[in-house]
Amino acid sequence: MASIVERRKKTGPPTYQVKWRQDGSWQTENFGGDQGKEQASQFRSLVEAHGNQWPYGWVKGHGFVEPETHPNDVDLVVYAHRYADGLTGIDERTRQDYKRDIDRHFAGLLTTREDGTKERAGGLVHTPADGGPAIPATVCNVTENDIKAWVRGQEQGIPHPVKDGEWLRRKASPKSIANRHGLLFCIFQAAVDAASPLRRDNPCAKTSLPRTDDGIEEEMCFLEHDEYARIAGCMREFDENAADLCDFLVGTGLRWGEASALQARDVSLSRRTINIQRAWKRRGDAATFELGPPKTRKARRTLALSESQVEMLRRHLRGKQPEDFVFRGGMGSAWRHSNFYHRKWQRATQEAIKRGLTKRPRLHDLRHTHVAWLIASNIPLPAIQARLGHESITTTVDRYGHLVRALDGEIAAAVEAAMGAPAPRVLRQVL
Repeated sequence: MASIVERRKKTGPPTYQVKWRQDGSWQTENFGGDQGKEQASQFRSLVEAHGNQWPYGWVKGHGFVEPETHPNDVDLVVYAHRYADGLTGIDERTRQDYKRDIDRHFAGLLTTREDGTKERAGGLVHTPADGGPAIPATVCNVTENDIKAWVRGQEQGIPHPVKDGEWLRRKASPKSIANRHGLLFCIFQAAVDAASPLRRDNPCAKTSLPRTDDGIEEEMCFLEHDEYARIAGCMREFDENAADLCDFLVGTGLRWGEASALQARDVSLSRRTINIQRAWKRRGDAATFELGPPKTRKARRTLALSESQVEMLRRHLRGKQPEDFVFRGGMGSAWRHSNFYHRKWQRATQEAIKRGLTKRPRLHDLRHTHVAWLIASNIPLPAIQARLGHESITTTVDRYGHLVRALDGEIAAAVEAAMGAPAPRVLRQVL
């Protein structure tokens, strides 16, 4: 706890010294003048509120000092948009996603108060070191504390000030927070690395983010063979072709955008392989799609097929031209995810749930299920990485490593053998 020591002078008002121990050593700050006692009391409260540490932004003998600003300082959102516009090596859809996150999560959501005025909630703002009201964030004025406050707002959400049970901003998942923080880090780092740096440090560098494994429910849903068979059986009752596509997704682990973009020329029935050369991509307007390269460089790959998959593809390839899509909707065009999900997948899963299915899988969970089946059959993770088209083995391990149980018995036996072996005898040195 901090204390205040009064030091009287021969003439004039006394000096009030605030003392406290920080990391094993004494720290002091002096206050004088007519307001000295009141200022010392306020400062002691600040020290204690900061866990007996110097208040952030306080410089001894000077008080709170605002961060140094560059004469060319600029509004953070404006600078962030310039950063996104200047990025190279990304598609237009990714650029639009970045700019959407900048507007929604850095600038904040535009809401209407009861009096009809507009305000932004949940964005990144700067709170002055003297505790004054928050002001708009600029490239230079944002501090580590501002970033921490922004992360807490994302993590905890912002309840509606008047309407109980409603939110101005709902809680974000740890993964979403990490993605947004990563973009913010890159934006500030660009300001640090600029030819004429706008700031000396990156305020995101020391942020502690929520753990991504804190959630109770897993995002991925893994289906057992009989669970998937229940869904596929329900789907075959009303659409054999749609069921074939689901069998192909769960049997190959392809992404939806890859499987639905597969063309007749990509299939080799003689070699029993398919080549993944293209995938559906959203355009910048977020409403339409176009064919483009797969998600990553390693996503261009060749996959081996089972005999049953070859026979199924043989049926779907009859009468097709090389550029025709293998799997097509009722109008003869390639399936769109939203149409397939609502018309086929959702209908089949809801019927399967009525018949006893205890899970509610997404269409993308067929890819996760494929991996779970391979791991259960002791297929090594590097082989799974190549089949899925992951750019790095780290991605495969991080997502699916917890499913690997194939070596549990061997590991337990090795530990038992090591622990049960007699300790080696100490040999005496013969002189």
